[in-house]
Amino acid sequence: MEEMKRGTAKGFSYGGQAVIEGVMMRGRGNMAVSVRRPDGRLEIRREPLAKIYRGRLRESPLIRGVIVLIETLVLGIQSLLYSAQIASAEEEEQIPTLALWGVAAASIAFAAALFFVAPLLIARLLDTYIASDFVSNLLEGFVRIGIFIAYLKVIGLFPDIRRVFAYHGAEHKVVNAYENGCPLEVEAVKDYPTAHARCGTSFIFAVLIISILVFALLGRPAIWISVASRIVLLPVIAAIGYEVTKFGASHSNSILSQVLLAPGLMLQSMTTREPDGDQLETAISALKEVVEADRSEEKEEQG
Repeated sequence: MEEMKRGTAKGFSYGGQAVIEGVMMRGRGNMAVSVRRPDGRLEIRREPLAKIYRGRLRESPLIRGVIVLIETLVLGIQSLLYSAQIASAEEEEQIPTLALWGVAAASIAFAAALFFVAPLLIARLLDTYIASDFVSNLLEGFVRIGIFIAYLKVIGLFPDIRRVFAYHGAEHKVVNAYENGCPLEVEAVKDYPTAHARCGTSFIFAVLIISILVFALLGRPAIWISVASRIVLLPVIAAIGYEVTKFGASHSNSILSQVLLAPGLMLQSMTTREPDGDQLETAISALKEVVEADRSEEKEEQG
């Protein structure tokens, strides 16, 4: 869910995400995944994006937030599954694709339950002590944020996740370098920061904050209605969160934007690590792949 000011001639903003032993980059018309194989070689796959990810709706306010959410889930899962297969290429048995999709579906369900349903149930346990609907929803929101931060702390203890976080840092360094016109070379990009204004972590934090305000308007209906609302309204909240994050990153010099972006940027210290040279090389190769593909398409369109 990253975006950049500097892009192709048409001003497209590049971005991507970390995957298992690699990085995925999303271009104007293509995506590329670069994964480090067990033998040290880079495996790069590029494929064109579906029309829904590159049409006019992708640039329409609010609607684009929903499309980006779908895009992030679909492309992210596809890239993770691909990277998992490449990373396990030299093992005796590769992980079955169906099993990987099952894990992905279970992970999404777990995330929805942990970050949206669980905070609601915890807050409702205290209903007899809370007279105000607003206070109850406010408590739910703080519990949700607390669970999210605790979750990041816990998963950051695992070595494999720390490597993914390092690839996340590599992705940010590379997009920051490209954004500033820096040559895409390891030595040139290594000193750029691991934080980025349009990071998915900032987007998620915006969603958590906005969810407090949205759910506060609903009062305290029956528990089943409340649970359903947390799921059904997620695309709406994501759409608003995307616009807030996009506005903050596009006006990063204003005091308001700096206030909006500050919590997300602080959280990025938990989801990124300082990458090594190989990880930077992996991120660079993915970005180069989509930039070159987009430039070729532009030449064809102009010629």
